[in-house]
Amino acid sequence: MMQNVLLVSGTRPEIVKLAPLYHALRGADDIAVQWLHTGQHDEMARQILACFDIAPDLALTRRGTSLGDFSVGCREQLEPVMRQRPWSVVIVQGDTESAFQGALAGFYNQIPVAHVEAGLRTYNLEQPFPEEALRQMITRISRFHFAPTARARQALLAEGVPDRLIHLTGNTVVDAQLWTCEHKSIRRRSAGRGHVLVTVHRRENWGEPLEQICGAVADVADTHPDLTVLFPVHPNPIVRDQVHSRLSTRANVKLVVPFDYLVMQQALADAWLVLTDSGGLQEEAPTFSVPLLVLREETERPEAVEAGCARLVGTDRAGIVAHVNQLIRDEDAYRQMQRQGNPFGDGTASQRIVSILKRRLSTTKRTSVAAA
Repeated sequence: MMQNVLLVSGTRPEIVKLAPLYHALRGADDIAVQWLHTGQHDEMARQILACFDIAPDLALTRRGTSLGDFSVGCREQLEPVMRQRPWSVVIVQGDTESAFQGALAGFYNQIPVAHVEAGLRTYNLEQPFPEEALRQMITRISRFHFAPTARARQALLAEGVPDRLIHLTGNTVVDAQLWTCEHKSIRRRSAGRGHVLVTVHRRENWGEPLEQICGAVADVADTHPDLTVLFPVHPNPIVRDQVHSRLSTRANVKLVVPFDYLVMQQALADAWLVLTDSGGLQEEAPTFSVPLLVLREETERPEAVEAGCARLVGTDRAGIVAHVNQLIRDEDAYRQMQRQGNPFGDGTASQRIVSILKRRLSTTKRTSVAAA
């Protein structure tokens, strides 16, 4: 029996982590998959879809500029799609508004919801905002919980999710990286030490925390003029204007426009160190054995810190500088962080998810989530 799978995405991170799963589903027998793009991200989304050779089957129109306006328009447009055919499952990823709206639309139409990268938690609804709330709400209405790590699985169990509904798969982000290495020839090209890659965008770091981060970058650049800092600057003027006002005069700080996915992967491959508040880069840097300093007070991805691949350093200027200087001076400390392998996965998460869906959907009737 053919299984109709609807895959919903709207933002760059979702596309990255769903792309290898989409390709795996397309290669599976008895599965017909359609990709729906909500339009939450526009130009960035089109670029990343092209990186993975994907053309959406269904595309919604973004309405309004605020998150609230987007949510209303997205939900309204999703409803007729849910009734378009007898969907066997709706797949969403992560913790975006698109993921939540896709899951909610599936739930209201009694279509099983599969949540990729389930179980990430900080249990602080303010950090990250609004993602922590969204992923907790998606958990409550999902039937398939694809946990990327053992820690994520334990979080779901502690919240009362039945063990039979949780599947430990690894993170599809590693699958995506290996796909690009194979299909897009991503590999280290830099001779010598490489650059320091910096990204900052999270709203909890706007204002004074960003000022502290920029000050730390300036201090490192001034103290080590032979060190190149590569800084793709987020287009939001709240971030862009502050970063440029603080760092544009440094000769060894390259402020550039945001990278598309392939350029970012190449930048990671060529990096010596990463400074970031990005969740995705915390997962991606270990694939290329690049140490990472997390510019946040909390992280829902502690596995890299526990494995020794990353350090949670916060946003204090002096603290960031101290960590960078230590890694410059102490090669042994740097090598200890430069681990081979990635604690988030082995590159086979997508195949595991496909196998689980094929097995479970073939024996499960299309009933309400409560019946699961």
